Amino acid sequence: MSLLDKNKVVVGMSGGVDSSVAAYVLKQQGYEVIGVTMKVWSDTEEDEREDGCCGLSAVDDARRVADKLDIPFYVMNFKDIFEKKVVDYFVDEYLQGRTPNPCIACNKFMKFEELLKRAHQLGAYYVATGHYAKIELDSQLEKYIIKKSDAVAKDQTYALYNFTQDQLKHTLMPLGKFSSKDEVREIAKKLELSTANKPDSQEICFVKDNDYGNFIAQRKPGEIMPGNFVDTKGTILGKHKGIPYYTIGQRKGLGITFGKPTYVVDIISKKNQVVLGDNEDVFGYELIAENINYIYIDKVEDGMKVQAQIRYNADPEDAQIYKMNDGKIKVIFEKAQRAITPGQAIVFYNGDVLIGGGTITKKVR
Repeated sequence: MSLLDKNKVVVGMSGGVDSSVAAYVLKQQGYEVIGVTMKVWSDTEEDEREDGCCGLSAVDDARRVADKLDIPFYVMNFKDIFEKKVVDYFVDEYLQGRTPNPCIACNKFMKFEELLKRAHQLGAYYVATGHYAKIELDSQLEKYIIKKSDAVAKDQTYALYNFTQDQLKHTLMPLGKFSSKDEVREIAKKLELSTANKPDSQEICFVKDNDYGNFIAQRKPGEIMPGNFVDTKGTILGKHKGIPYYTIGQRKGLGITFGKPTYVVDIISKKNQVVLGDNEDVFGYELIAENINYIYIDKVEDGMKVQAQIRYNADPEDAQIYKMNDGKIKVIFEKAQRAITPGQAIVFYNGDVLIGGGTITKKVR
């Protein structure tokens, strides 16, 4: 580790405008910048994903930007680890009736673990990405912290709660101090980068047409089985086509009508049941979470007050954390939360500082 060069940084280049500008900013700051795109599919699979952030066009876009910025560029093979840690996890979670967040898994295992290892192998002290978040060393805590981006609408700290202190020490996020995505695009336009007007990716990069059910059915043929829709009392209401096609809070695409708005309120994978109910049944005040990671605190006192966020596009809400005996925690909100979804992350803040987070296992009825 002592041989690492603190002036050298590997930028994970996805072929988008954010990582392109991140590379430019770091070069302007005097760093020796190396661009790396993570290859996560075989050549035949990439043909089917040409437009995604994992596909061939992304590699080509990143290479063109690296040429324009006059920085070295490499394509590195991450296929096996991506398959195991991101894709297999995604499929298995849906088969268990949970709704996973593959972007969080990708950040944890790919960008800030595997890519960081490769950066060190190249002698680089740092890895960098185009995330909208800020990493700072808190002089009082003598620890690194993550703070929300100045571009509030683009903040991505929700997906970054798994960081360790050592990873933070070796990570740069130069876009955190930009006030908006438009400001980033303007820089790319002035530089005449090919990615300047590239739209943001909206869907999960490895699922074609956003069709989760079909993707899982192709990977696990025969494991998606029809089952029963039931009401909150267990009464059978009809047939569903397989639990991976549903998520908590869903109203549309159920394939069954009752003359009134009906929502998915629970998924019981052991019984292959999808529970339907009214809108009020979708709300809850309490949840259980596991696999907890705290970024800068060593322990949590019972009743600790936080602002907690239960999905990427939700607002943080006032809540309290309580410890449980098995390493899990209970989170109690002041206001009822809509669609508390097992498999999704719950993330904790103190103002604009990210405290940590974990994975929701269930809503407490």
